[in-house]
Amino acid sequence: MPELRIAVPRGALFGDTLDLLDRLGLDTAEVRVNDRKLLFEQAGIVTMRPSDVPTYVEAGAADLGVTGKDVLMEQSEREVYELVDLGYGRCRMVLATVAGEDRAAEALRRLGVVRIATKYPKIAARHFLQTGRQAEIVEVKGSVELAPLTGLVEGIVDLTATGSTLRENGLVVREEIAECTARLIANPVAHKLKARALDAVLERLDAA
Repeated sequence: MPELRIAVPRGALFGDTLDLLDRLGLDTAEVRVNDRKLLFEQAGIVTMRPSDVPTYVEAGAADLGVTGKDVLMEQSEREVYELVDLGYGRCRMVLATVAGEDRAAEALRRLGVVRIATKYPKIAARHFLQTGRQAEIVEVKGSVELAPLTGLVEGIVDLTATGSTLRENGLVVREEIAECTARLIANPVAHKLKARALDAVLERLDAA
C-alpha cells in the first residue's frame, strides 16, 4: 500500500490499527518503536491525534485514515467517505448525571433547559435538538466528569468504554446516544483517482 498514505490515530485505537495494517501487509515495526516520529514515508503511514485524522484525509494529505465514529459524528461537515466499520475500539456516547435523582430531567421540568458539559458540543446539541429538548452546552477540554460534581452543569455527554470512570465519580448513564467503533475513511478524490489501490485494500480487509 505504499502508493497510499494512511493516517493512523495515536491513543486508544493505535495498537489495534497497527495490528490491522500488519494483516494488510504493511510493515509497522518502525512505527511501533518510535514514539516521537510522526511521518513514516517508507510505510506510507502518518500518525496523529484521532480528531485530526478527518482534517488530513479531507485535505488529501492522507488518502485513507482510521478514526472513531465519535470524531466523524462531531466533524460531520468534513468531506470524507466512510468506507468500513472496523469493529474495534467499541465505546458508547452517553448522557450521564450524578447518581440518585436525575438532575438533568429535573432541570428540564423546572426550567425548560438543561446545562450539559461535553467535549462533543455538536453531538450533544444535535441529540437534544432531535429529542425536542433545550440544552445549554458548555464545552470543556479536561475531565468532563468534574462539571456536574461542582454544580457547573446538570449532566454530561461523553464517551465511555467500560463506564468505570463514570462510576468512580458517582455518575450514572441516563441515555445512550450512539455506539462508536473505529472507521476507515477515504479522501473523495483519492477514492476516484486511486480506486484500484483502494479496492485492493478493501479486498485485503475482507480477507483479513
